[in-house]
Amino acid sequence: MKKALISVSDKTGVLEFARSLKENNFEIISTGGTLKHLVENGVECIGIEYYTGFPEILEGRVKTLHPKVHGGLLAKRDSELHIKEAENNEIDFIDLVCVNLYPFEETLKKDGVSDVEIIENIDIGGPSMLRSAAKNFKFVTVVTDYKDYNMIIDEISEMGETKFETRAYLAAKVFNKTASYDSVIANYFNNKFNFTPEKLTLTYKLEDELRYGENPHQKAVHYTNNEACSYKLQDCEQLHGKKMSYNNLQDASAALDILQEFDEIVCVALKHMNPCGVAIGNTVLEAYTKAYESDPISIFGGIVAINGKVDIETATMMNKLFLEIILAEDYDEDALEKLKTKKNLRIYKIPKRISKNSKLIKSVRGGILVQDYDEKLYDEINVVTEKKASNKEMKDLLFGYKIVKHVKSNAIVVVKNQQTLGIGAGQMNRVGACEIALKQAGDKADGAVIASDAFFPMRDSVDMAGEYNISAIIQPGGSIKDQDSIDACNEHGISMIFAKLRHFKH
Repeated sequence: MKKALISVSDKTGVLEFARSLKENNFEIISTGGTLKHLVENGVECIGIEYYTGFPEILEGRVKTLHPKVHGGLLAKRDSELHIKEAENNEIDFIDLVCVNLYPFEETLKKDGVSDVEIIENIDIGGPSMLRSAAKNFKFVTVVTDYKDYNMIIDEISEMGETKFETRAYLAAKVFNKTASYDSVIANYFNNKFNFTPEKLTLTYKLEDELRYGENPHQKAVHYTNNEACSYKLQDCEQLHGKKMSYNNLQDASAALDILQEFDEIVCVALKHMNPCGVAIGNTVLEAYTKAYESDPISIFGGIVAINGKVDIETATMMNKLFLEIILAEDYDEDALEKLKTKKNLRIYKIPKRISKNSKLIKSVRGGILVQDYDEKLYDEINVVTEKKASNKEMKDLLFGYKIVKHVKSNAIVVVKNQQTLGIGAGQMNRVGACEIALKQAGDKADGAVIASDAFFPMRDSVDMAGEYNISAIIQPGGSIKDQDSIDACNEHGISMIFAKLRHFKH
């Protein structure tokens, strides 16, 4: 009689699986809660203590770490030496292992979870059995996913055993599973003890196979992780429209990064990962209207993100132009129905904002770069000019500084009344970014403020700002020519604030 060892934390489908194995002449060995669950539901099993002749000890930490288990899994059935040694040590072959692991990742997410509970949910015996069985996949079927139960039973019922190709597939699945499991544990310790590992292991779950990447000739997939992070894309609920593309996902992520900055009602209009219009309003309608008016040309074919509830008036305005995506915290029923009249419009309901973000990871040739999110706005606020900024100007300066940190560098943002008027992004010199932003703002720049992501190396940008009658500028400072910019501001009657914190975005 063939033997199967079953020990699972997730008991989905395990009763039916065990019964089917019994019907196919398998003897079942089981442990702890799984044994109790199977026996109480009429499935005859052998307890692990009876099978090994050794009790479960150390609160269940040691129960399957035994030669009768691992010898039965690792023995080569076509090796005379292995067969002889198994017989001499009274070790029976185990033909199938069904194990899923302690819910370590799920435990991490629990509110108020203690370090003791987290550590106790590090599975030792489970991964050991899975790896032993997977290594010997030539002879042993290893199962760690209940979605594979039916396939395995169908093959055993038809042929008396699983196919070699199936066992190889299941073994590959196991090694990916255990690698991912260990990665989550390793990163828990890295974060807990602020340890920078010599070798970084990360785990991501396949979320979607995309039609293509940035361009149609590039293949692409979307993977996600389970680390705590605000506005996670995988937690957004799609209410209408086509699937997200590679570029859609990047743009949505960039828009949500900006949304993260605000407690007030704010609307972000974005195109190609740069904001084209951002505005604060007393209502969602006001915020959207101001964001649209910031740049009514660039918003066409872009995306809109709002940290509030879309009403029918706002939806009616949105429907007047072509948008790729709308992301909002909620929608009135009639507003949603209105938006759904656009067949291909992607409509998403976003989760509530939380304060935490995970690490920011970017790929480079042959590796990755890992850094913290740019979550801090400034170190100090120092007025360095003769003219001081008014309270209204200071509100606009800080609003602009929140935006400019999310604009590709070199970056300049022109702001008035909590609304962007011009955005200069991704230029090779700062005066070029300043020229783009001010030309876009045009006559509206009169009395507006400027936010710059980095210092002014020359006074030319300040002189240009003076031509447009800009009233105040915020920048980090730190140039050896800071005094030149200060002098230029004093000449033009502009207030300048140093924030002492740079916001490059490459």
